[in-house]
Amino acid sequence: MPKDSAGHLVPGRVSAMRPVPSRIRRPEYVGKPGPAPYTAGDLYTPEEIALIRESGRIAARAIERVGEAVRPGVTTEELDAIGHEFLIEHDAYPSTLGYRGYPKSICSSVNEVVCHGIPDDTVLEDGDIVNIDITAYKNGYHGDSNQTFVVGKASEEVELLVDRTRESLNRGIKAVAPGRQVNVIGRAIESYAKRFGYGVVRDFTGHGVGRAFHSGLIIPHYDAAPQYDDVMEVGMVFTIEPMLTLGTHEWDMWADDWTVVTRDRSITAQFEHTIVVTERGAEILTLP
Repeated sequence: MPKDSAGHLVPGRVSAMRPVPSRIRRPEYVGKPGPAPYTAGDLYTPEEIALIRESGRIAARAIERVGEAVRPGVTTEELDAIGHEFLIEHDAYPSTLGYRGYPKSICSSVNEVVCHGIPDDTVLEDGDIVNIDITAYKNGYHGDSNQTFVVGKASEEVELLVDRTRESLNRGIKAVAPGRQVNVIGRAIESYAKRFGYGVVRDFTGHGVGRAFHSGLIIPHYDAAPQYDDVMEVGMVFTIEPMLTLGTHEWDMWADDWTVVTRDRSITAQFEHTIVVTERGAEILTLP
């Protein structure tokens, strides 16, 4: 039966970290409490953008592969194995693996999980939704993307949330243009989401990405003006990744210090691309 608008997840059992062959280059933060301070900025040369695009394409294709396996009865742990193996096969490192101690190669956020869900022995059921977030690191550059998948058949309310969250990302991308402040992206997303009464998560944002997994640049998904007034420039690379909910934008954190859930346990969806600012707007760097 289709699910209602609230979830009831409980933490599952998390298995050991998966091994990565020694031939694959690790990000500098692996094995450390956190990444080194980043000061190199968010502008990239065409040559560097090509490398981010390569990593982004691998991440996008990994998400496609995982999405093909999403069905009732599969565990998020099994989905993690599929994503991990795809990245390894393409000589890319799973950027989340070992990032600030994160134990898995993908994030799998089910139903009321806003983001950063840890794959475990949770079994997906008909009517669930699951967001698959994968970042690939290759040739010294990260490419970051995510998509929400419907497990079997969900309620119309949930199906619409997923479709409209995807569209909110499209509208955020269309707002990108050199000379504009980054807060126009959030204005475009929130003005669309408000038409349907959705909550727009504020405290988890888009970010600069490329040389660093998270550069420090913040891309809000709500109308944050006059804050977040960084001006977009040609060659600037960052993610846009709106999280919309059927209820509140407020959230709670599980004891694992990663899993973020809506405070009212309302269902939430998310979509993400890494983009580069161009003379004419934006180019998506995370297409399969």
